[in-house]
Amino acid sequence: MTNATPSWLQQARDQWTYRGDKRPDFAIEPGPGQESAWDYPRPPAVVADQRSVVVAGPDGEVAVATHSIRVCETSHPPSFYLPPEAIVDGALVVVGDTSFCEWKGPAEYLALAGTDEAVGWRYPKPFPEFEAWVNWVSFYPDRVACTVDGEQVRPQAGGFYGGWITNDVVGPFKSDPNAPGW
Repeated sequence: MTNATPSWLQQARDQWTYRGDKRPDFAIEPGPGQESAWDYPRPPAVVADQRSVVVAGPDGEVAVATHSIRVCETSHPPSFYLPPEAIVDGALVVVGDTSFCEWKGPAEYLALAGTDEAVGWRYPKPFPEFEAWVNWVSFYPDRVACTVDGEQVRPQAGGFYGGWITNDVVGPFKSDPNAPGW
């Protein structure tokens, strides 16, 4: 991909009403030590995080990290991405699913070894803005157990998005069943 953004991609990026520059009236006011998902920007911010992150499947740990990144995008709880070296060797296999993010590029999905259900995803050939995190992995906290500094992560509703809800972030979040339309 060249440095020029193709018109179809720019149109996808331009469709968003909320971009983190003004919190909407329906957003929950964050308390001390909390962030509002409605203050996150679009395009998303990539924020270094030094908290301990552990991901476990039914047979034990899949990934352990003491440094990660949070991708913080308007209306979503952050998705934590772990560096490739944090993944237990042989724990994950690529499955045939793919998707596309207008900010990060084409994604591929990963399952626990010996299974077919995707539990995480990564960007093997991301857009230039996300190249520093090629092959970093994020996980669905409704499919594997994820903790941040010992706190059990709650999954973002809907099954498609992989946001990690912890006590330090408030919504409402995209895909919440009772959230107002936006």
